Amino acid sequence: MANHKSALKRIRQSERRRKRNQHIRSGMRNHVKHFREAIDAGDTAAATERFATAERSIRRAVTRGVIPRRRADRSVGRLAKALQALSQ
Repeated sequence: MANHKSALKRIRQSERRRKRNQHIRSGMRNHVKHFREAIDAGDTAAATERFATAERSIRRAVTRGVIPRRRADRSVGRLAKALQALSQ
């Protein structure tokens, strides 16, 4: 256990950030899951709507520093590819 005042503060900050990151990451994963469920159901209208929500949450995770930008680009590209395949 930390004994210094600065180390105790660092622990508090780290825990706050961990909880915030966990919340953002969990929400992002849920949006992607709902999009994939719409894709599996074959519902183009719902998939298009959920794609926008999923992309927004992924981009928001990048701006908050939860995931790297390149991973977000790759994820959004794969989701867009799945949506395109459904609409054809």
